[in-house]
Amino acid sequence: MSEESDSLRTSPSVASLSENELPPPAEPPGYVCSLTEDLVTKAREELQEKPEWRLRDVQALRDMVRKECPNLSTSLDDAFLLRFLRARKFDYDRALQLLVNYHSCRRSWPEVFNNLKPSALKDVLASGFLTVLPHTDPRGCHILCMRPDRWIPSNYPITENIRAIYLTLEKLIQSEETQVNGIVILADYKGVSLSKASHFGPFIAKKVIGILQDGFPIRIKAVHVVNEPRIFKGIFAIIKPFLKEKIANRFFLHGSDLNSLHTSLPRSILPKEYGGTAGELDITAWNAVLLASEEDFVREFCQPVPVCDSILGQALPPEGLTSDAQCDDSLRAVKSQLYSCY
Repeated sequence: MSEESDSLRTSPSVASLSENELPPPAEPPGYVCSLTEDLVTKAREELQEKPEWRLRDVQALRDMVRKECPNLSTSLDDAFLLRFLRARKFDYDRALQLLVNYHSCRRSWPEVFNNLKPSALKDVLASGFLTVLPHTDPRGCHILCMRPDRWIPSNYPITENIRAIYLTLEKLIQSEETQVNGIVILADYKGVSLSKASHFGPFIAKKVIGILQDGFPIRIKAVHVVNEPRIFKGIFAIIKPFLKEKIANRFFLHGSDLNSLHTSLPRSILPKEYGGTAGELDITAWNAVLLASEEDFVREFCQPVPVCDSILGQALPPEGLTSDAQCDDSLRAVKSQLYSCY
């Protein structure tokens, strides 16, 4: 089923019931919707989310988890489960699979997800490798700005950058606004050298992309790449084979043409580093937001990991979570591509 198609609710517990046969339940005080009227309308039109049935849908997914994945160690809170329903347009089966993938990914890559907390990533945050801009785009998407040139490989491994990315995504997805609107990525590849690009090999690329596409409840609406050097052809050669067509079509390469960037991201929301009028790029505000969330991350990511349960053992990991050995041949091929770009 295409993610862009109108998804059908497929839970066996409610699929045969019409709306006339099952009155919508009153929302309990445990969940309070924070969406504006405009976002409620947007969620209805784009995500097939009906406010009058929202809690029924959450309960249906909760019942499926308890029945089909009884040993899955996961939160069953309304707000948490809604992230997965919205990410899969309220298709129960796909939302359940996304939830299972989410936990499977976390357990399959402990170097990234264990002890994931802001205080453990102060060096990455201070480097300016990534931040979230203070203004959203015209569609209401938060803009995640990444600057790989700020990373010095001798200071810490590339997995620390990946940890910072997921830390930021986890914080962003807490917002119902982000769950509905999605995010935009602005990647500035100015100054990225061959030696630095070689750290992002097929093994890392497949895992990152596999998680973002199939193991994390977020909607990536666009990826804008600016100041990309010739070496980016090699980097994109690593990435593209693992991208679904829909996501690949959302990549926009602008080079040094900031006017091209401004057709999608207006100057009024961009810092002056990208031809904008919103002042200088400031990383301190977002870093403060993350550091203020330390207790939340400690509670979620720094507890003892339960023994892998049967459902995770049986579940197929998202495409891209493969062994190092499977990537050896492609790694050699990509390195030759990287060198040929120079």
